[in-house]
Amino acid sequence: MEDKKYELTDSTIEYDEKTLYQIKALKDFADVKAGDLGGYIEKEDNLSHEGNCWVYDKAKVFGNAEVYDNAQIKHKAKVAGSSKVYENAEIFGEAEIYVKAQIYGEAEVGGNAQVYDNAEVYGKAQVYDNSEVYEEARVYGNAKVYDYAVVYNNAKVYGNAEVGGNTQLRFYEFVNENKKMIDNVCLLYTSDAADE
Repeated sequence: MEDKKYELTDSTIEYDEKTLYQIKALKDFADVKAGDLGGYIEKEDNLSHEGNCWVYDKAKVFGNAEVYDNAQIKHKAKVAGSSKVYENAEIFGEAEIYVKAQIYGEAEVGGNAQVYDNAEVYGKAQVYDNSEVYEEARVYGNAKVYDYAVVYNNAKVYGNAEVGGNTQLRFYEFVNENKKMIDNVCLLYTSDAADE
């Protein structure tokens, strides 16, 4: 392991019945300078000392969640449970990642979006606004999920697909590269959007 790049400070907050410690950078890396204060973590296992990963602003990482590689957690975002955020992923706004969700690649989750259970968001996918991705759902490629859209169960959204509005996808494989669903659509038990 490399030398420590941050330390836990004496500045703490109580959140979700846990004590979280504000972090302080011990050396320069990426856009972080030695002495910069970051967000809050429960323990050093939450944030790797390797790579350029960082928790900024008032963001929180706790429980058994892990942030590593070059991932960034910003603003008031929360990463909890046994979730993992890694590679070059970015979580921002008031987004929440929890249970065992994984966010990686160059994926972005922001706004008030929630990704949880065993869901995964990766590639260059974006999940934002008030959308939710959960259970075993996958969002990847250049796909976008936004507004109040809900993607869950075993649904997959990928390629250049966009799912927005109040759309709900469940047991649905959304495969048409340029398809957009932005109205109040509810799709259950379908398997091939390209044929529709």
